[in-house]
Amino acid sequence: MQKYLFKNISVVNEGKIQSVDVLVHGERIEKIAGTINEKGNVTEIKGEGKLLFPGVIDDQVHFREPGLTHKATIFSESRAAVAGGTTSFMEMPNTIPNALTLDLLEDKYRIASNTSLANYSFFMGVSNDNAMEALKVNKHKNEICGVKIFMGSSTGNMLVDNHSTLNKIFSESEILIATHCEDERIIRKNYEALKKEKHDLAPSDHPIIRNEEACFESSLIAIQFAQKHNSRLHILHISTEKELQLFGNMRPLKDKRITAEVCVHYLHFTADDYATHGYKIKCNPAIKSAENKKALWDALLDDRLDVIATDHAPHLPGEKEPPYEHAHAGLPLAQHSLLLMLHYYRLGVISLEKIAEKMSHAVAECFQIKERGYIREGYYADLVVVNLNKKHLVTQENILYKCGWSPLLNFEFPASIENTMVNGAMVFANDAIIETNPGKRILFDRI
Repeated sequence: MQKYLFKNISVVNEGKIQSVDVLVHGERIEKIAGTINEKGNVTEIKGEGKLLFPGVIDDQVHFREPGLTHKATIFSESRAAVAGGTTSFMEMPNTIPNALTLDLLEDKYRIASNTSLANYSFFMGVSNDNAMEALKVNKHKNEICGVKIFMGSSTGNMLVDNHSTLNKIFSESEILIATHCEDERIIRKNYEALKKEKHDLAPSDHPIIRNEEACFESSLIAIQFAQKHNSRLHILHISTEKELQLFGNMRPLKDKRITAEVCVHYLHFTADDYATHGYKIKCNPAIKSAENKKALWDALLDDRLDVIATDHAPHLPGEKEPPYEHAHAGLPLAQHSLLLMLHYYRLGVISLEKIAEKMSHAVAECFQIKERGYIREGYYADLVVVNLNKKHLVTQENILYKCGWSPLLNFEFPASIENTMVNGAMVFANDAIIETNPGKRILFDRI
């Protein structure tokens, strides 16, 4: 089995930064020590002046396969992800067909097992009429990341607005329930009023239509269901200051029954950016005014928000064109999420230790992921080498998404990803992908 030895590298892990040696043997981290002298066939990686992070775990992506492979595939987007330091992902069920049965869900696992460069898990989808099928995942709770409920508009048959269905899922699910929370009635009312007023809508109208009230009311309903049944609830992509009053910062994280995610675009863009980026930054929930961005950062740093993700959602350039009703919601971000947080580290907004916590450790804790998310002896070797002294400019040539564009085009990051390792296999080095498929199905440690 292949051995790698990271020598004298600064390990960012569990609230500390320590200069140590790290030995990887096969798929796992074998030893962490001040000095390791390993003989025999070992590849040594010089770590002076570099950082070693646990691989990023992105708990919300849309990799579009099956059914939407003109936009993306599990292969193409996992390539982009590992180039950015993401070693594990959890993918959403609104593919075509929607992943609303165990058989359809397992079809996605089969595709990933043959093509993914990163570790993978897939959410079971919920519709108004598949509650019994969705609850079959209880028998597979150590093999599936969670069930996903769109409590707002979605594709296909995945808008869940039937309270009987919601009550059944929240009362009987033995695994994590992830929710997209926006109130469809409020959204429709806002759209109709604005459409009547001005007829031709603009990108800047998106946060008016999908406003703070729509997010808050839906999140409140989800939390009320979870509190009623003591469910394990994880609310995705929080985008408003108003919603933050619904969350606490209990520690340890493993004891929280209700957790929340923020995505990198809500920490970076504001409604002012519609003037420059237009529909390229149209997403659901909408990117909102600047006071929301500040409040989200505050809540992330004081632990009311638990994890950072991307909601990576690629569309072809032509699908992001006006009019408003035609422009698809979602933007590709998985290749640049860690780099974007390192940009905010350079600005003094967040520490390196907090980045590792929110992008790796906390995701592992929230989902009870087995043997990933930390740099520990015996854990899988999902590792990322970062160079803080080498800048990275996003160019058309180095964007790896199948859709071929990024809202961060021409953005210069203050750091670069030098190596990404998945299960002990080097998948990114020297600015190039090494096309093996070492990704494994993520397993969970649930009682």
